[in-house]
Amino acid sequence: MADASGHALYFSRSPIPHVRLPGPPDARASAEAALARGLARKHVGLYAYRREALLRLASLPPSPLEEAEGLEQLRALHHGIRIRVVPVDGEGGVAVDTPRTSSACGRSCPAPRAARAI
Repeated sequence: MADASGHALYFSRSPIPHVRLPGPPDARASAEAALARGLARKHVGLYAYRREALLRLASLPPSPLEEAEGLEQLRALHHGIRIRVVPVDGEGGVAVDTPRTSSACGRSCPAPRAARAI
């Protein structure tokens, strides 16, 4: 979720926003309605921090929302660090957000190329 300036308002592991539909609550239908209306996006996270911001973020205590969702981005937002959200075209890749998925990605991703001086 982003504001009109393209800064993150919230991140969640659950579909957001919840679109209220007629009838009894239906999480799947709500998520489909949010996607159809262009309100929800799939998260493909690539984060770049300035050194000072990363050191500050690492020194801050976890926020209650971070602990509830298990998303460190919520710590940044809680403490007033803005995160820019940029829409991209195409499908996302594999989710790599737990030790298990990190290991799986490491086995299936190509080895990184050596860095070269510019």
